[in-house]
Amino acid sequence: MTEAAWRPDRYAKRRPNLLARNAMKARIEAWFAAQGSMAVETPALQTSPGLEPNLHAFATDLVAPDGSGSRLYLHTSPEFAMKKLLAAGEPRIHQFARVWRNGERAETHHPEFTMLEWYRAGADYRALIADATALLRLAGPELRWQGRACDTAAEPEVLSVEAAFARHAGVDLFATLHDAAKLAAASGVRATADDTWDDLFFRLMLERIEPKLGIGRATFLTDYPAHMAALARKSPADPRIAERVELYACGVELANGFSELTDPAEQRARFATDKAAREAVHGMSYPVDEDFLAALAGMPDAAGMALGFDRLVMLATFASRIENVLWLPVTNFHK
Repeated sequence: MTEAAWRPDRYAKRRPNLLARNAMKARIEAWFAAQGSMAVETPALQTSPGLEPNLHAFATDLVAPDGSGSRLYLHTSPEFAMKKLLAAGEPRIHQFARVWRNGERAETHHPEFTMLEWYRAGADYRALIADATALLRLAGPELRWQGRACDTAAEPEVLSVEAAFARHAGVDLFATLHDAAKLAAASGVRATADDTWDDLFFRLMLERIEPKLGIGRATFLTDYPAHMAALARKSPADPRIAERVELYACGVELANGFSELTDPAEQRARFATDKAAREAVHGMSYPVDEDFLAALAGMPDAAGMALGFDRLVMLATFASRIENVLWLPVTNFHK
């Protein structure tokens, strides 16, 4: 947006979307309450904002009464804090959290946005598919974006990453695992000498896979390669994959969920790998949240999902950009 979003003429165009946003949020809150889920609020200021190599955080300094200071970060997700509440004994929790990701701004991205995140103790990622399906139907009967439509009443498609690559890219994904040259040859994707297997995986996802997902009906993309587990546990039935699921509608990613990893030693090793990857690419990294790792040792088996609420509203109101469903976007006007 190049003009002030508070101008009455500009605000009037967004207001119907904002009323729909409030109504949708109320329906979702009521649904969670009926499920016995506790609404929680966790602090946005964290020791670690998350260690995913491609996420960039906003930093700030906490000043104590004695004048001493410490570096903190605005969280990129409330995940670490919410899992601490699972360790504390809460069995089902959810929150609409304000989160921040620096360097992100596009039709479907905004540097400050609302994430709906929920956790269920004693469940796995299959339970998340049922939850997210119910939430989609609360959003409205149809979702639309860039000429693509998704009927929320239709039975969702559940598709493994392996099957998605076979269908939309003509690739036997696991036959190429960790071999960038083999993946490039099998798929015909454009590649450079510096590209890693992961680089090509995400290029294929962006160019060939994602635009085909969630068309007509929602798609749940499941069972990612194990090294892309993030904070998900590996499948006990197939060590090649992680119990991770993503929700797509109209070719747009809406949510990411896991059967949660509860092994602090394995999580520490993954954090070390992520830190090394970030340092190699960006020359810096973020601290490890030791309090989170301590809590992980006492966390029950659980499943959790994070859904981009603004994106869901955007699709449900047929808006063209995420700013069109925000009360006020982040601005960078200078005097």
